[in-house]
Amino acid sequence: MKNNNTILYLTSFLSGMTIMAVELSCSRLLAPYFSTSQIVWTVIIGLIMICLSIGNVLGGRSADKHKSLNRIYFYIWIASIWIALIPFVGKYIIAGITGLLVLALPSGPLVLTGSAISCLVIFSLPMIFLGMVPPYLVKLGIKDMESSGKVTGQIEALGTIGSIVGTFVPTFFTIPTIGTGKTFLLFALILNVVCALYFLFFRKQNGLRNTITAVLLLVMLFFPITDSFAFWKSNLVFEGQSIYNYLQVEENEESVILSTNVAFGVQSIYKKDGSLSGYYYEYALMAPYFLKDMSADKHLDVLVLGLGTGTFPKQLKKYIPNTAIDAVEIDQKIADLAYEYFNLQKDEATVYINDGRSFLSTPAAGQYDIILADAYQDITVPFHMSSQEFFKEVKSHLKPGGILIVNVNMKSGSFTGVPEYLSHTVKSIFNKVYRVDLDIVTNSLLFACDDEGMLDNYLKNTEALIGKDHDLNAISEYVKDNLQEMTEARLILTDDLAPVDILGQKALNEIVNHELAYVRNQLKGKSLTEILEYLTN
Repeated sequence: MKNNNTILYLTSFLSGMTIMAVELSCSRLLAPYFSTSQIVWTVIIGLIMICLSIGNVLGGRSADKHKSLNRIYFYIWIASIWIALIPFVGKYIIAGITGLLVLALPSGPLVLTGSAISCLVIFSLPMIFLGMVPPYLVKLGIKDMESSGKVTGQIEALGTIGSIVGTFVPTFFTIPTIGTGKTFLLFALILNVVCALYFLFFRKQNGLRNTITAVLLLVMLFFPITDSFAFWKSNLVFEGQSIYNYLQVEENEESVILSTNVAFGVQSIYKKDGSLSGYYYEYALMAPYFLKDMSADKHLDVLVLGLGTGTFPKQLKKYIPNTAIDAVEIDQKIADLAYEYFNLQKDEATVYINDGRSFLSTPAAGQYDIILADAYQDITVPFHMSSQEFFKEVKSHLKPGGILIVNVNMKSGSFTGVPEYLSHTVKSIFNKVYRVDLDIVTNSLLFACDDEGMLDNYLKNTEALIGKDHDLNAISEYVKDNLQEMTEARLILTDDLAPVDILGQKALNEIVNHELAYVRNQLKGKSLTEILEYLTN
């Protein structure tokens, strides 16, 4: 029985490792369509745990009834084949589910519903089968009842250790290096190998089926596969994944565009001719004009928390050349893309790869005239960069009279949301806070300062420095006409309580429902052929 225990331990370890690897890869598969917000993660973890629990129950009953380890290795093999198919069919299933929800869901949380249904359709069966493994191994693998407790503990421990390994390997190795698709193939191969070992060496039976599929999967790992999530786009010049994000870069004759995690959204636009794109960060260029004694040749020290593609530093240097900019970006790959595709120059920003809040506690963080907080995680700001404690830390790095700019995505509609909470939180730290809602995108900007005369500074500086023929004239006029002073500080976000994910999700639902209403009106009365043409154009 000692030899049999070896295969039990190996099976427990590898199945536990595969469960976590598939769960993490699941988040990357869903990310381009539904984001990687805490809400989507909650859906993934919750549904997979439900499937594993169902598998535990079914596995125990099946083990009592059939009393054969052969059956569980057959189930493991089926799970492996299913997992191996995910890279080839998963994105089409998700796109199909999304399309059906767009047409059929009158209103409601599309992201929540879509991610839940997609997760169930794609991952429930293999997770249920892998959930059947532990009770099978314990029930039918233990023959010596005197040591049953010891063996059971070892089986469970190795399954847990496997889960730990399966947590780190995809995140830090396989997904960034070989991609999500081949990560699924790799762990499908691992399951095939353990099945083949069981039948060939421990049951002395024909393991040809498992051996053949293992060889096929091994071969497939060395061949390129079409791993594009945004398969409907023809102008992608880069699509890949980093430790933190799914990334895609589109290019056309006029622009280069970055999207992160949501295949339908846009994070940054760079105009090849250097002109303005009308995107939110160009309105942030108004920040220097809130400073006292601003002049065209004034030296500015600026900190950007959230480099993105570096468009804001490039434009700030263009209009105010005597500017020294530190930029913090948590994702090294995004910084690389900024240099490779978005023409960011080394002298335009000193880039630090770090979390924005963590950077503020390092020796590299200095004192700044302007700080832009533009760190976003999918649909909302990371909670630790939305709290009162964070803005206190930011304020400690501003020079007297310095300006804080906060980019706020997902404007609230018929409810109190992230912009209101953030403006109240910032107001609890700064004397003056002004909000500008942009009409071309779903962003708002907050301008904050302790200088009571910041608005007078802005009116004086823009009149003196930005004439009618200036590139920034239209932007400066828009900001002037749409500034709203924030006077309340009731809705405070703290490190202990900052429900920005829930607030962002609520705003996203309202925005999506508004857009879906428009799409449904466009498709009303059209034939299936006309609908397909509309969706693909």
